[in-house]
Amino acid sequence: MCVVLLSLTTSWGPVGRSTSSSGVPPHSLLTVIIPSDRTSSSSNISATDKNTQVHPIKRVKSVDFHPTEPWLLAGLYSGKVFVWHTETGALLKTFTPTEVPVRCARFIARKNWFVCGSDDFHLRVFNYNTSARVAAFEAHPDYIRCLAVHPTQPLVLTGSDDMTIKLWDWDKSWKCLQVFEGHTHYIMNLAFNPKDSNTFASSCLDRTVKVWSLGSHTANFTLDAHEKGVNYVEYYHGGDKPYLVTTGDDRLIKIWDYLSKSCIQTLEGHQSNVSYAIFHPSLPIIISGSEDGTVKIWHSSTYRLENTLNYGLERAWCVTYGKKGNDIGLGFDEGSVVVKLGREEPTISMDVGGKIVFTRNAEVLTCNVAAAQDLEIPDGQKLNIQVRELGTTEVFAQTLQHSPNGRFVTVCGDGEYIIYTALAWRNKAFGTGLSFAWAADSNTYAVRETAMKLKVFKNFKENVDLIRTGYAMEGLFGGALLCVKGSGFVCFYDWESGSLVRRIEVEARDVFWSASGEHVAIAGEESLYILKFDQQAYSDFLAEGGELGDEGVESAFDLLHELPEVVQTGKWVGDCLIYTNTANRLNYVIGGQTHTLSHFDQQMFLLGYLPNYNRIYLCDKDCGIFSFSLALSVVEYQTAIMHGDLDSAAGLLEKVPQDQRNRIARFLESQDLKELALSVSTDIDHRFELATQLDDLDTALEITKSAPYPESQSKWRVIAEKALASWKIELAEESFLKAGDLSALLLIYSSTGDRDGLSRLAHLATVAGQNNIAFSCQLQLGAPEECVDILLSTERLPEAALFARTYAPSQVPKAVERWKGSLEESGKTKIAMKIANPEEHADLFDEGWAEALEREKEVAKGVDINAVVSDVASMKLAEKPTSAAEEPESASPEEETEEAEETEETEDPATK
Repeated sequence: MCVVLLSLTTSWGPVGRSTSSSGVPPHSLLTVIIPSDRTSSSSNISATDKNTQVHPIKRVKSVDFHPTEPWLLAGLYSGKVFVWHTETGALLKTFTPTEVPVRCARFIARKNWFVCGSDDFHLRVFNYNTSARVAAFEAHPDYIRCLAVHPTQPLVLTGSDDMTIKLWDWDKSWKCLQVFEGHTHYIMNLAFNPKDSNTFASSCLDRTVKVWSLGSHTANFTLDAHEKGVNYVEYYHGGDKPYLVTTGDDRLIKIWDYLSKSCIQTLEGHQSNVSYAIFHPSLPIIISGSEDGTVKIWHSSTYRLENTLNYGLERAWCVTYGKKGNDIGLGFDEGSVVVKLGREEPTISMDVGGKIVFTRNAEVLTCNVAAAQDLEIPDGQKLNIQVRELGTTEVFAQTLQHSPNGRFVTVCGDGEYIIYTALAWRNKAFGTGLSFAWAADSNTYAVRETAMKLKVFKNFKENVDLIRTGYAMEGLFGGALLCVKGSGFVCFYDWESGSLVRRIEVEARDVFWSASGEHVAIAGEESLYILKFDQQAYSDFLAEGGELGDEGVESAFDLLHELPEVVQTGKWVGDCLIYTNTANRLNYVIGGQTHTLSHFDQQMFLLGYLPNYNRIYLCDKDCGIFSFSLALSVVEYQTAIMHGDLDSAAGLLEKVPQDQRNRIARFLESQDLKELALSVSTDIDHRFELATQLDDLDTALEITKSAPYPESQSKWRVIAEKALASWKIELAEESFLKAGDLSALLLIYSSTGDRDGLSRLAHLATVAGQNNIAFSCQLQLGAPEECVDILLSTERLPEAALFARTYAPSQVPKAVERWKGSLEESGKTKIAMKIANPEEHADLFDEGWAEALEREKEVAKGVDINAVVSDVASMKLAEKPTSAAEEPESASPEEETEEAEETEETEDPATK
C-alpha cells in the first residue's frame, strides 16, 4: 500500500469515475492523495509517480486538517495515528497510542497537541512537535467514537458507546466538567455550532439528533432525524441559514432548520449507509460519503447532485475540511484522499475609485481603500479597512467584475449572470450565462449562454444575432474589442458591427486592454504577448471593401513584445502593464522592459491602480487587501523615455518623488542612457558605478572622497585601475595608496624607477606586515642589510644566512648565530655544530672571506663593482695551469682513499 500525490489541472470534475446528474460542470479537482495500488481502477494517472511514498495504511476512521500547516491527521483502525503532508504526500510522523482502533482524532493547534479516542476507553493527548504524550486517562467505560474541540475555550467533548457525552477541561488537568445524558444508543458524532459555540449537536444510533447547551444537563430539543441510526450531524457555516445536515443508515441525507425544527430537504442517491455529510465552509456544496464507496457533491442551494466520486477505496468513513481554502480530506477503508475543490482565486473586484466588492458564500461585502489613505502604510502591509455588508447574491459567485465606469457589478455563476447597481446593490438585469464581458463604454456587454450561443446587449437591450462564432466558445474577455476564446485561439470582434477583426492562434489565459484601446496584452500558457491595435488600418481595410474571411485583418494587430512570463492577473496604467505572475512577483512592463516591484510569500491577485494615491492594490485568497506604491509620474517618465521624447521626460522629472529617483536611474541605465542616469540617481554607489562606466573620473573622485574610509577602499581601487588604464600615473598612485593596494604601488614604482617611492613603500609594507613587498623594495633599492633584517624578523633564518653570504657578507655572523641559536633551542644541536661561522672558520670559505668583506666595503663606498669583479676574475685565471704538462699528476684510487681517511681523522667538527 502506498500514497501518491497527483497534481491535476482538469477544468471540471475529479479524477476517477464521476457522474453528474445535471448539465452544470462540477467543481474542479486539483490535488489528490490516494493509494497507488488503487489508481488503476480510479484514475487515468499512472501510478509510477516520482512523488510516491510507501506507507502502510488501512481503514482510516478519522481525519482532520491542521488549521495553519499543510498537515492531515489520520486515526486508523490499527491503533496508529499518522500525520501526512498534504502537498507532498510525505508521512511526517507516526504515533502508536494503542493496539485497538482509534476512532476519532483532532488537532488542538493552539497547544501543539492532538487528542484521540480509542476502543480501550482511553483519551490520549500528544504533542505533535515533540511526540511526547501529554495526557492519557480512561474517559468512558466503553468505546470512544467521536470528539469535538471547542473553537476558543480549553474544552473537549467526547461521545461513547456508553450513551453519554462528557465535557473535559485541559486547563484543569483534564477534569470532567459535565456529563450529558439522554441518548439511548451509541453516540456517533458531535459538532459545535460555529455561530454559537456554547451549543452543540449530537447524532446517535437511537435515530435522533439532540442539540445541547454547555452548562445544561438536558437537551434543548430533539429531532427524530432518520428511520434508522443517525451517523453524522454538522452545522451550516454561513450566517444566513440556521441549518443542520444529518446522515443515517437509511441511506438518506437530510437538511434541517434547527429554529423551526423542520426538515428542509432530503437527498437520495447513496446505495448504502451514509457515513457523513458536511456543508463546505466556502463553496455552495454539500459533500457526503457512504459505505457504498462513493463521495457525492450536492449543490447546497438547489440540492441537485453535481458529481459522484469513486476512488475504488471501498467504504468511506470520515471527512474533514480546511479552515481556509477549498481542501477536503476523505478517509476510506483503503486509504485517505485530499481533494482541492474549485479555485483559489477570490471573487473580488475594485472600481476606478477604489471601492471593492467581494463575496463570501452568498454574502456580498464592500470596503473602500480611500479610508486607509490618511495613514502612512508601508508597502506590502495588510490594510485595516472596515468591511460592511452590501447585500446578497442569488447565485454562487464564480466571477465578479465592475463595469469600466464602476456603476454596475456583474455576478456570474451557476450558469447564470446578474447585473447589480454598485451603490444600492439592486438587480438591474439577469439571464443565463456561462461567461460575461463588458465593453469599454460600460453600456455594451456580451454573454456566452452556451458553448455555441453568444448574445450582445447595448443599454440592456439585446442586439439580436450580432455575432455568430461558428465554433465552441470557452470564454469571453471585454475591452475595446470583444475577445472570444476558442480552443487554441482567440478572435477579436467589433462591438458595433460584430465583424471579425482578427483571429490569433494562441492559448489565452486572460486578455487585458489598455484604457486607450491602443494596446492589448494576451496572457498565454507560457508567454505574455503585447500587441498594438491599429484601428485606422482596420477601418481602411473595410473602406476598401476587403474580405474579412476567417482570419480577419492581418494588419489590425502588430506584435510589440513577447515576454516569457506566466501572468495571473494584470491591469494597464497608460502604456504600462502591471501584473502578477506564477512566481509570486509584482511586475510592470514598459516598452518590453520588465521591472519587479515586489516579491510575495503567497499568491496575490491584482485589483487595480489608483493614480490619485499612487498605489497598486492587491488581495490574497482570503480577500485581505495589500498595497504598494508606484508613482504615476514614474510611469509617465518611463513611457516618455521609451518613446524617445527626452524633452517631455525632462519636464516630467520634476514630478518624480525623490524616493523614486533611483528606480528611474536604474531604468535609464537599462536604456543605455547612463549620462542621464548619473544626473538623476541619488544613490552614492550607483552614481559611482555610472561615473566609472562613463570614465568620468572627476565625478568618481568626488564621490569617493565624500565616502567614509572603510567603504571607500573599493572605490579608490576602481579609480586607480581606471587612472592607470588612462596613463594618469599620479592619480593611480594616490588611489592605490588610499586603497591600501601595496602590490600595485610596487608595480608602479619599480616600473618608473621611483627610488623615493620604493623607500616609502618599504616602510608602509613593513608597518602593514606585508614583508614580501618590503623585501622586494629593499632589494631593488640595493639595501641588502635591510633585506637580511626582514628575513631575520620573519624567522627565515637559513634564507637570511645564505642571502647575507651572497649580498652582505658582514651580516653573515649575525645571521649564522641566530640560525644556530634557533636550532639549539629546538634540540637540533648536532646540526647547529655543523654550521660554520666565517668569523671563526674563515679558511672554510673558498671565496676568501677577507676579500668578500673588502669588496662589500668598496661597493658601499661607491666603487664600481663590475671592475672589482673583473680584477678578481683575472687573478683567478692567472693562478690556473696553462698546459697539460703543468697539471698535477692524478692520484691513484688507493692514495685518494688514504687521504680521505686522514682527512676524516683530523677534520674539525665545525668544517662539516
